[in-house]
Amino acid sequence: MRELWSEQRKFAIWLEIETLACEAMSDLGQIPKADAEAIRQRARFSIPEINEIEKRTNHDVIAFLENVAASVGPAARWIHQGLTSSDILDTTLAVQLVAAGKILLEDLRELRRVVAEQARRYKMTPMIGRSHGIHAEPITFGLKLALMFDEFGRAEERLTQTLARIGVGKLSGAVGTHAHLDPRIEHYVCEKLGLEPAKLSTQIIQRDRHAEFSTTLALIASSIDRWATELRHLQRTEVLEVEEFFSAGQKGSSAMPHKRNPITAERLSGLARVVRGNAIVALENVALWHERDISHSSAERIILPDSCTLLDYMLVKLRDLIEKLHVYPENMERNLGLTKGLYHSQSILLALTRAGANRQTAYEAVQRAAMKTWQGDKPFAANAKEEPEITALLSPHEIDALCSLDVHFRHVDETFRVLGLE
Repeated sequence: MRELWSEQRKFAIWLEIETLACEAMSDLGQIPKADAEAIRQRARFSIPEINEIEKRTNHDVIAFLENVAASVGPAARWIHQGLTSSDILDTTLAVQLVAAGKILLEDLRELRRVVAEQARRYKMTPMIGRSHGIHAEPITFGLKLALMFDEFGRAEERLTQTLARIGVGKLSGAVGTHAHLDPRIEHYVCEKLGLEPAKLSTQIIQRDRHAEFSTTLALIASSIDRWATELRHLQRTEVLEVEEFFSAGQKGSSAMPHKRNPITAERLSGLARVVRGNAIVALENVALWHERDISHSSAERIILPDSCTLLDYMLVKLRDLIEKLHVYPENMERNLGLTKGLYHSQSILLALTRAGANRQTAYEAVQRAAMKTWQGDKPFAANAKEEPEITALLSPHEIDALCSLDVHFRHVDETFRVLGLE
């Protein structure tokens, strides 16, 4: 990813676009074939020399063209024929964004592979589900990870769709009319670069495409943040159902030697804010003056490479975090027992209504048993067996069967099958 956004890579793409355009012109008989061949064979660039020229020109593309022309000789007069700077800049950006997107897609696939492995490993490991941060009903840790697998599957789908819309180039001149450059040249160059030619452009590729790309990255970063936050909660001392890998020699605090902090997850949450912030800038870049102004350019030189690079890093770190995650089933079991089976309350309620009870009456009876459980030492099932309105319709054996984890996990296999996690 770093090489993709380097100056060397950028100028190499610039040179390839200029060279391909000359070859297309020669194929159309617009310039001598010998000159196109000379450009292909001789054209070179020097980044230090370009930087020196730019100090004088205050224009990066002109500095590049002067430098390349010096290496080519007389045939250089055909370079940049009929083109404008944004033909080169935006087409190059499309090449870079598509390449960056492919790296991110591979990152997503690798992350999902690791998540899938862990989901299968902990498929039937029971833990408490939480709503509002409060114990709700049991789930399995495998189901939690399966949800993560599914969420990043949508991320993969979105990014794939977005790449089709960002992979667009243009060589259509100063206001997009092809006044000085045959559209066939645009088609030729874009095809060689693996891009689609814009159906219509101004001096630039329209920035709704780049905003979509940036917001897609922000969505992926937000999903990373969501799971990083989940893992941070699960690592709290009072919970400690999972824990980040802590290597030998690692330190958690400069003041407290005992600390083992979720620093990777916290780092991911912080970086997600940067990627989301960059997406706001991309949205602001959509509204430009007439056929083009330059207000988007300076911002894009920061936000697009940064967002791609950050998300690449974040996906790799999250994959590493999940792969090395310490999971504590014994603590999950301990936490399941904290409420003495209160999470079976809905099972009893529904069984009562199926047996003919009025829902409000059944609810109040189950709630009384639940409140006794909160305030006393007996498990919920025992308290339920002492409520006449419950025992009038449910036998002790039926209550015990309803207060079983099997009730909650009977569809886990089917869920894994639907997700392709068998």
